Amino acid sequence: MTGTKHRFSILDIAQAGIMVAVIEVSKMALSGMPNIELTSFWLIMFTLFFGWKIVVVVPAFILVEGAFYGMHLWWIMYLYAWPLLVLIVWLFRKNTSAIFWAIVSGTFGLMFGALCSIPYFVIGLSSGGVAAGLRSAFVWWTAGIPWDFIHCAGNFVIMLVLYRPISEAMKWISRERG
Repeated sequence: MTGTKHRFSILDIAQAGIMVAVIEVSKMALSGMPNIELTSFWLIMFTLFFGWKIVVVVPAFILVEGAFYGMHLWWIMYLYAWPLLVLIVWLFRKNTSAIFWAIVSGTFGLMFGALCSIPYFVIGLSSGGVAAGLRSAFVWWTAGIPWDFIHCAGNFVIMLVLYRPISEAMKWISRERG
């Protein structure tokens, strides 16, 4: 990788490890609160402030989750849901509005159940065709809608409250690093 723009240094690897650790510790700290999480918040903030390094953080986070909790159906959902959030953030990374990111984070929380219903569509599809797949995904998604509203509200409030102070801390870290 000599001469490439995105070469990983030891500092980059250490930062990626710290980012994964922050996500995991935050997730465990809030594990008793259903659908209240900081994973979305941290993935948004890390994408905004550490840019391309997130391409290492997301897969590492997903693998750690699988190692801790087992690689079941929910883990497959993580393989596309979290990278999708990072992609959305990357596309709008120039925006610095707390309310904008609160809306993005809240919307992601609201849509998380719909995103997670995709494997149920595939399972239903394989066992009974398109109608069975749609029915399976729809039933799974609608059963979780009350939790999606909690997820939405939690993500929105967390981002609205923490965006500015964490942004300032991230800017400070960036200045100190040079």
